[in-house]
Amino acid sequence: MNTPNTDPANSTAKLQGLLKPSRGSGRLARLRGWIILLLVLIVAAGFYFGFGRQDKAGAPQVRTEPVVIGTLVVRVSATGNLQPTNQVDVGSEFSGIVDKVFVDDNDLVKKGDLLARLDLSKLQDAVVKSRANLASAEAQVLQARATVAETRSNLARMKQVAELSGGKVPSKSEMETSEANLKRAEANEVSARASVSQVRASLQSDQTNLAKANIRSPINGVVLARKVEPGQTVAASFQAPVLFTLAEDLSKMELQVDVDEADVGQVKVGQKATFSVDAWPGRQYTAVLTRVGYGSQVKDGVVSYLTVLEVNNDDLSLRPGMTGTAEITTLTRENVLLVPNAALRFAPASTDKTQKKSGGSVVGMLMPRPPRQTPKARQAANGGTSRVWVLRDGQAMPVEVKTGATNGRVTEIAGGALKVGMEIITEATSSQP
Repeated sequence: MNTPNTDPANSTAKLQGLLKPSRGSGRLARLRGWIILLLVLIVAAGFYFGFGRQDKAGAPQVRTEPVVIGTLVVRVSATGNLQPTNQVDVGSEFSGIVDKVFVDDNDLVKKGDLLARLDLSKLQDAVVKSRANLASAEAQVLQARATVAETRSNLARMKQVAELSGGKVPSKSEMETSEANLKRAEANEVSARASVSQVRASLQSDQTNLAKANIRSPINGVVLARKVEPGQTVAASFQAPVLFTLAEDLSKMELQVDVDEADVGQVKVGQKATFSVDAWPGRQYTAVLTRVGYGSQVKDGVVSYLTVLEVNNDDLSLRPGMTGTAEITTLTRENVLLVPNAALRFAPASTDKTQKKSGGSVVGMLMPRPPRQTPKARQAANGGTSRVWVLRDGQAMPVEVKTGATNGRVTEIAGGALKVGMEIITEATSSQP
């Protein structure tokens, strides 16, 4: 039977072995300590950035632009089509069959040139008939003239006989009859002469109709459109049919644009403009405003006024019907004080709480606000008084100004305390944390 070991030295050694930590447990403890320290630092950073800088995170960021001196150019945009200065539709007054056509599209013609000819058969027959009627009427005049001479001679003999007989013969009734015959003969002669004039007029009309059957050019120009072919029947019973469309001198054209009713008060005769067409991208043509119509026209509910611009087309690069987009210069002012329109629309949104907290600084006063066209800004754009905000030492200071003309992007400053180089606020946006 074994007895327990009661040696004091052995007992002390065993106790020390139990109390001494092992190498693996020490590494685990140090790892736990580093994790705890890292968590503490993360929590501290969160408190610092999330709460300690909360006010700065919500601070707005402002955008400014300097006040400058420059040239203000106000333009009005309008769109229209190019047209010849004089365009003529050539037709026919008579019905008939087209016998010949002498020109085609794009042909150059001069005034009086023959364009086409109708069948002349009936018209020539009418001329021949009128000439025959004229000859007959002239013969009637000769016959009436002979009758007058005969009756005048008879009356003269009767007067001679009465003188020789002492008034005994012929009788008074015979003398009166002879005198009446002479007057009737003279009247017939006058009527015959009138018939001659009437028939001669008919002949001239028939000859004119014969000439008009030859369709001739009324102007010097170019044939834009040919709308008839040989053998085609022309019916001119109610309205003269259009056979050709001519344009006079395409080196001078006009651009007819529709100016909106909101802009028509700015455009005036004599103003200069530039325009472009799709056929020649990148090329700018010059024009001069020659007419502003008083009559309005409504298209799709939009009221506009026809405005005509004179265009030089010496190189014939422009053609009738092309669509042109014009920029009419209505106002030019040099060396004027200019501010962006966004500065006139800007208005800071502030509350008593933010003003008390920030003491009137930009951080407290300026809050992000979407730009909008306030009634005051609209008044300023049309000329009047307005207010802009100037950034001075981190603070927004209001400045009253008197505005002038505007082109929709910048506005002229006609009066006030603004000077060149001042930074004016155009927008405030909230910064993200």
